[in-house]
Amino acid sequence: MKFYIIIPAHNEADTIGLTLDSLINQTHIPKQVVVVNDHSTDSTPNIVQAYAEKYAWISLINTQSSDQHLPGSKIIQAFYKGFKTLDDDYDVMCKFDADLIFPNHYLEQLAIHFNANNHIGMASGFCYIKKNNQWILENLTRKDHIRGALKAYRKSCFIQIGKLKPSMGWDTVDELLAKYYGWEVLTDETLHVKHLKPTGISYNKASKHLQGEAMYKMRYGFTITFISALKLAYKKKSFSLFQDYLTGYFKAKKAAVAFLVSKKEGQFIRNLRWRGMLNKLKKSK
Repeated sequence: MKFYIIIPAHNEADTIGLTLDSLINQTHIPKQVVVVNDHSTDSTPNIVQAYAEKYAWISLINTQSSDQHLPGSKIIQAFYKGFKTLDDDYDVMCKFDADLIFPNHYLEQLAIHFNANNHIGMASGFCYIKKNNQWILENLTRKDHIRGALKAYRKSCFIQIGKLKPSMGWDTVDELLAKYYGWEVLTDETLHVKHLKPTGISYNKASKHLQGEAMYKMRYGFTITFISALKLAYKKKSFSLFQDYLTGYFKAKKAAVAFLVSKKEGQFIRNLRWRGMLNKLKKSK
């Protein structure tokens, strides 16, 4: 299978070389890797350029944006800067972070999954972070959810969901829309990816309300937003996050911010969320 990989990178000089090394050493070499240097002030572009000069399938794109590290639109806008430089001759489109170390058989294993089941629209492994000199699961979400750091989409699924939304919540709404269109989402627990910078470690304070705004834009409704915000805040052990999420939701509602999904898609998403919560409740009894 032909893998195209786009890596947005903002001040990733400490990690981007390790990420590229792990892709170079894959048993299944990607056809194209585009690193989008997004307004870096360190040596990120110089490091990537050195790789691009050595490997014809690695390229560097430089772009200017805000110097704030914000989740959502900034990352996806950088993604599209790279996407525009690519042709359509791919089977799988990937959006990877610039601080990951992939096991050598990572892409080969994804290809096996995609080839074995034509209904799989998205697939990934799991992020692991280093704690007390041990690599442990970065347990922030459900195990059936693909983290934004390591997205891989079958081409037809990628196109059908409308590609990636330049908004906070892009890495949740993509899966929800994939399921809406009947695609399966696969996570492989045997694929351990080293995540060198834990999620959100460098996010700017300006992003604190964006998660709640995303829940509004995905048409969760208040009740599901309340439950989701409570669960996320509990996982991150911060009640202030719960307040931030709800504040973001109500700010977006008051401003009548545009939704990311249609009414029909929103109804499907709410039903899916409710079924998931009810199933968890049943299993806990």
